Amino acid sequence: MRASRVFVTNRESKHRLPLFLPVYQPHRQHGLLESWVDGPRVDGCIVNSYFLYKQRDLREQVLQQGLHDYLGFDGLVTTDSGAFQGFTRKLYLDNRDIVRFQDRIGSDILAPLDLVTPPGDSRSTAEAKLTATEKRIRQALGLVERGILAGVTQGGRYMDLRHRSVRTLRDMGVRYLALGSLVPFFNRNHDMGFVGAVARDAREVIGPDVPMHLYGAGDPCELPFLVACGVNIFDSASYGHFARDGWYMTPYGAIRDPGPLKAGEYRCACPACAEDPTSFPEGEDLFLHNLWTICATMEEINARLDADTLDAYLAEILEVHGRWFPNSALERSWRELVG
Repeated sequence: MRASRVFVTNRESKHRLPLFLPVYQPHRQHGLLESWVDGPRVDGCIVNSYFLYKQRDLREQVLQQGLHDYLGFDGLVTTDSGAFQGFTRKLYLDNRDIVRFQDRIGSDILAPLDLVTPPGDSRSTAEAKLTATEKRIRQALGLVERGILAGVTQGGRYMDLRHRSVRTLRDMGVRYLALGSLVPFFNRNHDMGFVGAVARDAREVIGPDVPMHLYGAGDPCELPFLVACGVNIFDSASYGHFARDGWYMTPYGAIRDPGPLKAGEYRCACPACAEDPTSFPEGEDLFLHNLWTICATMEEINARLDADTLDAYLAEILEVHGRWFPNSALERSWRELVG
């Protein structure tokens, strides 16, 4: 079973941790996972299994080929269940069906059909969704034969419910923990308070050896801080969303003004920036630059962990980020979080 070889411990894993998984849409982003010859590796990706399942012809094709062959990608492939789409529309989808489908197509890490819990949900609603999600995870654990099931936490804005969620999943014996419904707590002002507190508490409860995945995290200037909070795996389509809005990612924060490039404060080594490192690439090249930046940041984090210099890296980010973004909440929220 591929997934069991990938995730043993941080030091023994086939793919190094921490790890970033770009959200990948095969029909729209063909070739994205092999976009450069030299540079940071793309070791894995995440694919929405609901989009594969809902079209009968496509569903049969993926079932016949297997997910890795269909994608033409031999790295780690994780799948989402469509839970986020279920927050905005009626899916007409059963937890058992989507879990079995993910397992049959060969997903390495698969997800239950959890219930997304946004910050606006009342305590009673958040608790009801948490209870229902736990029931679906128990059901899914009995269905998975090939891959590893992600135990997805919920609890909304209530720390005690989130703590309970992780404790319950630990007691179920989950081998992979995913922190759900935290995307709304990310913001352009980089306030790390709530997300960081959730991650630190979850790591303390689940222990050091279970991989912990934070769904939807993909801003390179925040990823090192989240790793310091105990997160191992990230996924996001941020590289595309930022590019569409004209944001150029750097390890110190995304910018829309090339001033730091023109001043020589930052230089990118990606192919998209090779011809003119003082201006932003355009169109698809900005997508590639952003993905490169995230993957390069993950390689830097791994190198810093190996050298035991992650704290120095965090201090460097805070210094540059503070100069570029004087109104950011990153340093204040981080200092409050770690005491």
